[in-house]
Amino acid sequence: MASPSRRLQTKPVITCFKSVLLIYTFIFWYAMFLTLVFLVELVAAIVGFVFRHEIKNSFKNNYEKALKQYNSTGDYRSHAVDKIQNTLHCCGVTDYRDWTDTNYYSEKGFPKSCCKLEDCTPQRDADKVNNEGCFIKVMTIIESEMGVVAGISFGVACFQLIGIFLAYCLSRAITNNQYEIV
Repeated sequence: MASPSRRLQTKPVITCFKSVLLIYTFIFWYAMFLTLVFLVELVAAIVGFVFRHEIKNSFKNNYEKALKQYNSTGDYRSHAVDKIQNTLHCCGVTDYRDWTDTNYYSEKGFPKSCCKLEDCTPQRDADKVNNEGCFIKVMTIIESEMGVVAGISFGVACFQLIGIFLAYCLSRAITNNQYEIV
């Protein structure tokens, strides 16, 4: 058995070696985590591209449903419809006539968010409301911004790949004992 003074001398070396092994383990798992996140993002992008038409149809169906259930009490769907119509200066899904099939129109007419001017009460006067539908405008905006989204996604993916590569290189350097134990 080694003397007590000898054990005290080796304990810092063993502790330092354990730290290096822990650092290697953490760096390795960090690289694996980054790889997993990258693969999830890649799959999400592929699925989004493949099912883009279903996304359009889903948006259109949900927007039509929101028009049917529209009320002026301020539920979240009605608020979303108003926000879209105010922001994009549009009315209805395909055009302003979509409102004529709703309960809200039969009770009160067009909502104020359909107005061409800020302070108007359109009631049932089609000349005071925006003619264009919101679906085409929303899809145009989404398609025009896809280049920006793709560019940002590509940039993030490049940084992730660089991080994965550097973490892998560092973990390999640690396991090959290229760093001396301090």
